[in-house]
Amino acid sequence: MEDVLAVYARPYDPARPVVCMDEKPFQFLGEVRDPLPARPGRDARQDSEYVRRGTCSIFVFTDPLRGWRRVHALAQRTKLDWAGQVKQLLTVDYPDAGTVVLVMDNLNTHTIASLYDAFPPAEAFALAQRLEIHHTPKHGSWLNIAEIELSALSRQCLDRRISDLDTLNTELAAWQHATNTNQRGVDWQFTTHDARTRLRHLYPKG
Repeated sequence: MEDVLAVYARPYDPARPVVCMDEKPFQFLGEVRDPLPARPGRDARQDSEYVRRGTCSIFVFTDPLRGWRRVHALAQRTKLDWAGQVKQLLTVDYPDAGTVVLVMDNLNTHTIASLYDAFPPAEAFALAQRLEIHHTPKHGSWLNIAEIELSALSRQCLDRRISDLDTLNTELAAWQHATNTNQRGVDWQFTTHDARTRLRHLYPKG
């Protein structure tokens, strides 16, 4: 916990940006009957019955001090999927950063080994050399600022039925563009001092 809080306390450095990442499962839902659009004197109507059309995983990367985020949905969340997203982070999103400080939870796919599963050793090593990874503790995923982005995304973009991956990614791209245009950042207030005071029951006794 204190390791992640120390990362958040650093001043912004474009050569070493702090980026948080997280994933969210999403279920596709289709309509059994076509919804009825709104008309004068009557609200839009949607049948309560729906059909399940599979699931996907939404990846989110966010730089809270820069006010930037990238969201994209993939059919799966395998080691290769994570590795591909990290490669895009390093080569497309932050090609000029010497090191990207990456905060994320400790899933079995979130490891340097995943890069070696996805790419030739020389490429995997080059990517890994530009990463400084900090894992949130077990049962401490609330420390990941990317969870805040996923919460906002769920309320603002995912609160309706979406039936397929292409439609979902179109909606995600629109939300991402609008939010990045506003450069909405995150003012993280919880510090190491707060942790030692308010969460002292989590620290070793003695």
